[in-house]
Amino acid sequence: MLGKFILEQRKKHNLTQGFLASEIGISRPTYMQIERGERDLTITEAKKLASIFGISFQDFLAGKSSERRVILEKEKQNKEVPESEMRIIVPKANIKKFKEVLLYLLEKVGARPNIGETAVYKLLYFIDFDYYEKFEEQLIGAKYIKNHFGPTPIEFKKITDRMIATGELEKIKSKYFQHEQRKYLPRRPADLKNLSAQEILHIDDVLVRLAWKNAKELSDYSHSDTPWRVHKIGEEISYETVFYRDDDHSVRNYEDEL
Repeated sequence: MLGKFILEQRKKHNLTQGFLASEIGISRPTYMQIERGERDLTITEAKKLASIFGISFQDFLAGKSSERRVILEKEKQNKEVPESEMRIIVPKANIKKFKEVLLYLLEKVGARPNIGETAVYKLLYFIDFDYYEKFEEQLIGAKYIKNHFGPTPIEFKKITDRMIATGELEKIKSKYFQHEQRKYLPRRPADLKNLSAQEILHIDDVLVRLAWKNAKELSDYSHSDTPWRVHKIGEEISYETVFYRDDDHSVRNYEDEL
């Protein structure tokens, strides 16, 4: 039953009925009918929901999604992984780098009213991909997938859940204009010993350029970036595609290298 599948996906992605109703252009009571199986989706509505959930239109209609199981290094895995799931193992070094960059970012701009969870996703994306374009090496090296909101770091939820449990991070809900917003507040300062001077300077530059934008503006900007455009919904975004960026997104001066 498609309604049940939609309900499961909404809860999995921690989205409200009101938000999804607004995104597909219907009222909340009408949306509730869809989840209860009392109303069919139009093709346009179905495509929008598939995009929001980060799955292909065909998989959405079939009521299935390819799961990505994120495993932080040192976690014990006693259960067998279903064939439909993809295991993503995050090395310990990457976890540490992710945590410190996130805490540094939140120290700098996390208290701003426009910096909610979705905005943080995009700032991390541009920190990672801009650094790779400039220096041809990874800063965090997180894995990002293409979805309706723009590039999203796959590891984010798993790592932030652990940080909340260990008292390094606090998650709160707030309002930004008429929208519900999830924000993260640092509970400890970032350990800058894990970041080079070059990396800190780069992060500061990204925040100065982009942290004033709201979540929609950041998403729109990321949607026009080549790495996002050349991939399909649900696909992992390749770092190598940064070298095909247009002038509006490129951060490397290629003329100096001629």
